[in-house]
Amino acid sequence: DYRVNIFLRQQWNDPRLAYNEYPDDSLDLDPSMLDSIWKPDLFFANEKGAHFHEITTDNKLLRISRNGNVLYSIRITLTLACPMDLKNFPMDVQTCIMQLESFGYTMNDLIFEWQEQGAVQVADGLTLPQFILKEEKDLRYCTKHYNTGKFTCIEARFHLERQMGYYLIQMYIPSLLIVILSWISFWINMDAAPAPIDIWMAVCLLFVFSALLEYAAVNFVSRQHKELLRFRRKRRHHKSPMLNLFQDDEGGEGRFNFSAYGMGPACLQAKDGISVKGANNNNTTNPPPAPSKSPEEMRKLFIQRAKKIDKISRIGFPMAFLIFNMFYWIIYKIVRREDVHNK
Repeated sequence: DYRVNIFLRQQWNDPRLAYNEYPDDSLDLDPSMLDSIWKPDLFFANEKGAHFHEITTDNKLLRISRNGNVLYSIRITLTLACPMDLKNFPMDVQTCIMQLESFGYTMNDLIFEWQEQGAVQVADGLTLPQFILKEEKDLRYCTKHYNTGKFTCIEARFHLERQMGYYLIQMYIPSLLIVILSWISFWINMDAAPAPIDIWMAVCLLFVFSALLEYAAVNFVSRQHKELLRFRRKRRHHKSPMLNLFQDDEGGEGRFNFSAYGMGPACLQAKDGISVKGANNNNTTNPPPAPSKSPEEMRKLFIQRAKKIDKISRIGFPMAFLIFNMFYWIIYKIVRREDVHNK
């Protein structure tokens, strides 16, 4: 939305108010007379909030001319809806609309028209913090069709071009300088010792890159429980049913009983060295598997791990950078300077 302070001026002709008794060409009446005459029922269709001004008196003007022409002027502060398209941000141009519509009178009774000259005037020296208001004014008609009839409507379109200066200073120029500074290494002789500024820039870039990697790692760890659940379901689905041949659902003997052939359970050795046990063998080669965690428990576990990485990084990154600063400034401002003086 956007906020605007306007002087709304309406003109119409009411023959009932024409006069010849007074010598003046026009009469300025007290605003209290507004309730005694007819006036258009204008409202702002895209208005979200508005208020009149009453300091020091009501900011209203009612002027009647000799031929019955009426001028009604009022000062209003409006908050109007302005949907924005930010696809081209920060090089975007936004169009904000102000729609004026009749509330109750159909076009059979009332029609709004823009004044031919100077219908919309902008205050001299008007500046906005983020936008430049273009000079051209786009005035249109927007007749509304409702179930109750056809209503008059006019609209003014304001084109706002975003100022690039702020974003150039805050975003584009710093990132551009970082990229250009990274190219300096291409021109340094491989046998040359790194200068202090090279070390500083390299470590700063390393910290920035490490912070981005930390963010990616936290997101990866927090989503690992979904991959683990998917892998577990896939493994259960593709698990070989051959082991069920040796043991039925009740834990008894399966369809193949090798004891009749003199082959005990100990004789049945798989290729990988794992014994295939019968129903009567109470000994177990491997301990029973630990109960698997529920999906909710797994989700909480991985989220806790991700939060732990974040907590460590909150302390680790500043501490590491602080330690680097201590060594950097001590070495290059104190130790190296003393070496130079000693020479």
